[in-house]
Order: sequence, then structure tokens, then C-alpha cells
Amino acid sequence: MHVLAIDDSRTIRDMVRLTLEREGIESTMAVDGLEGLEILKAMDPQPDAILTDVNMPRLDGFGFIEAVRALDVFAGIPILVLTTEGAKELKQRARNAGATGWIVKPFDPARLVVALRTVTGLR
Repeated sequence: MHVLAIDDSRTIRDMVRLTLEREGIESTMAVDGLEGLEILKAMDPQPDAILTDVNMPRLDGFGFIEAVRALDVFAGIPILVLTTEGAKELKQRARNAGATGWIVKPFDPARLVVALRTVTGLR
């Protein structure tokens, strides 16, 4: 499995990378939605899943999700929102944009891995 993770916090990126590495999951990191889009378009093969924060500079998570979902080639990639936000309105906005699921920070490493395996169907 290969995951694209997008977060403007270096600490969160490092925590996600370490969590995934311990489970044998490859990861590619981006610092915001614009960099995430650039990396995604260049990835070959495509990632099996995407993790994205909501609050980021340049392009936030909602804009990133909308941009990804506007490109048919990426329609099947599950997108999990990983954020400190928990408001129902924001979760609905993410779903409307095309998010597959929502995980609140601080995250439980085991639950993150289970969620990724669930949405991708991969071990």
C-alpha cells in the first residue's frame, strides 16, 4: 500500500510516516494542498489512499479534495481527512467535496492503519 499524506505540520507528517512505516506502508508527504496536487499528478502508480488535513496554507483540504475529485483519473482513490476539527458541518462539507472518511487528531496509530486498510481493501 502507498499513501499520499498532506499536512502543513512537520510533526504530524513525521508521526504519520512513522506509523505507516511500522506497518510496512509506503508514504509520500506534501506540505499543503497545492504541493499535494502536484505530487499526486506525478505519482506513478497512483497512491492507494490519501490523507489530508483541512487547515493548510495555499490550498486547504476542502479545495484539495474538490480538485482531486474534479479529475476522473483519481475518482477511485479513497481520501481520509485527518484534522483537529470535529464539527458536523465540516465533516459534511468534506463528504460533499468527496472525502471518504474523517479522523480526528491526535490520531490513534492503530485506528489510522485500520481505517486505511478498510477504505483501500488492502493489507
